[in-house]
Amino acid sequence: MNDETTSEEKSLAEQGQHMAHNMAEVVDISSQIWQRFLAAQLEDGPPKHADPMHTWPAFTELYRTMLDNPKELADKTLEFWAQQTALWQASMLKWMGAKDTPAPNLPHMKPADKRFAHREWSENAVFDYLKQSYLLTSGWIQDTVASVGDMDPKDRRKATFYTRQFVEAMNPANFFALNPEVLEATAAEKGDNLVRGLKMMLADLERGKGKLLIRQTDMDAFEVGRNMAVSPGAVIWQNRICQLIQYSPLTETVYSKPVLFVPPWINKYYVLDLNPRKSMVKWLVEQGHTVFMISWVNPDERNAGETWESYMFEGASAAIDKALEETGQKSLHLASYCIGGTLSGSMLAWMSRHNEKRIASATFFTGQLDFEDAGELQVMIDEQILGVVEEEMDQGYMPASKMADAFNMLRANDLIWGYMVNNYMLGKDPFPFDLLYWNADSTAMPAKVHKRYLDQFYVQNALIKGKFEVRGEPVSLGDISLPVYHVATREDHIAPAHSVYRGARAMTKADVRFILAGSGHIAGVVNPPALGKYQFWTNPDLTQPTLEDWLAGAEETAGSWWPDWDAWLVKRSGRRIKAREPGATLGVIEPAPGAYVKLRFDKR
Repeated sequence: MNDETTSEEKSLAEQGQHMAHNMAEVVDISSQIWQRFLAAQLEDGPPKHADPMHTWPAFTELYRTMLDNPKELADKTLEFWAQQTALWQASMLKWMGAKDTPAPNLPHMKPADKRFAHREWSENAVFDYLKQSYLLTSGWIQDTVASVGDMDPKDRRKATFYTRQFVEAMNPANFFALNPEVLEATAAEKGDNLVRGLKMMLADLERGKGKLLIRQTDMDAFEVGRNMAVSPGAVIWQNRICQLIQYSPLTETVYSKPVLFVPPWINKYYVLDLNPRKSMVKWLVEQGHTVFMISWVNPDERNAGETWESYMFEGASAAIDKALEETGQKSLHLASYCIGGTLSGSMLAWMSRHNEKRIASATFFTGQLDFEDAGELQVMIDEQILGVVEEEMDQGYMPASKMADAFNMLRANDLIWGYMVNNYMLGKDPFPFDLLYWNADSTAMPAKVHKRYLDQFYVQNALIKGKFEVRGEPVSLGDISLPVYHVATREDHIAPAHSVYRGARAMTKADVRFILAGSGHIAGVVNPPALGKYQFWTNPDLTQPTLEDWLAGAEETAGSWWPDWDAWLVKRSGRRIKAREPGATLGVIEPAPGAYVKLRFDKR
């Protein structure tokens, strides 16, 4: 018995020593983190603006609205406290061991997110109450901000967005002492999880040169050209703005008219060629199309002089010329994605004004042309914020990290806070995920291009009004008279479907086919038929004034929209000819995917 007691005491002592050693290491690493962070702050200098996102006017207006509507605010507050009382009573019964306690009616309560999946959040009465109280409180706050009184819609949108940022940050799962999964892991591992997590945080700080670059996936598990962007082909032309890739054929014959992709330059083109299983490029080549892809440069100070016209004429338009020269054709199919679609829309309007015939058809994947209600990114853009953005681009470009921050904020629960807990508190490596690697492979944007994009599209909405100028000439979407295929995605938070629909309707002379795909901005577009996922809706009647009216008369089809698009392309693609090898006319510069796409901002 004494031997057993001595053995247990020795084991407890060893565990205590292990925990104490880890806590000392936690203190040491935390000190290093603070030193690295503060050194970066000293190097950058104090913040230039107390309110860089210009939130104060929106919250001032919200405060005024609440003062002007005291009864409505009081009613909502009384509802909240009544629901909190009901929750407390139900929780007390649970603490006292009551079985099958009926759930109280809590209209303000929001559904739990996946970070509350650990069993203790439901089985432990204290943590269950903490979770439910948070969900109820956060729901009430957001409901109140979103609905009380009458406010300017833009101020309401901004106040709602930043309120959501606050309540998501205050989630109890984000705090060490309030997260049962973290407490359990710390006890079981004697603090090993915290040491691993803080070492990971320090490494992420070093990678970001003093700015925390939260890793969302295993950045060493993927490599562009090795297991991503692996469709065979060659770079056949390049300049300072882009490279042009031609993909190798996978059929003996191909359609005579080629397809040229104009991808976004916010992030990189290979979202369309993630891997052989998910590659739109590979699938299209398998259908017998000759496919070209623009690969934009990841810019730095050397690209400070680039303009919207640079990207249009020396990027997209020049690539069109080279693809036509390579294939010997007079016209091609243009397929554009996201901001690539915005560029193509303005370019096609200019081409139509000048009676150019190089485009046989145009396809837009979530391409916004009307920015009246342009999604959540709009809350980060107004005339005052533009001045702040200009100061951040004094080196001639918008840093990639700033671009990444903006998009991560749109889905902070998933892209920020979930990884803060998983990586830095639980000490777990993030799961290898190709799409999140692509998401983290951010790009910069030339200052003049970025400023004009924000000002002319998000602030002025000039293109849809016929006031956007190309080389000093106003251009109009109403002049475009091509066959056009428009794809919107139903859950898109970047290019909302109703916004894309309005842009499609603005092409009054074009023969437009509009489809609405299931899912969101990425998954709704990158949806190979073999996966059998989602659905899409079609309706030839674009006279309907709103997307809701259009959808009421639409036909739903299960699965991917890619075969529908391919059938639409084939009708306009000419006869089959012998397959073309990349660079047969222009020559080969280097194998695909080329050098431009491999340049990572965090490796500079």
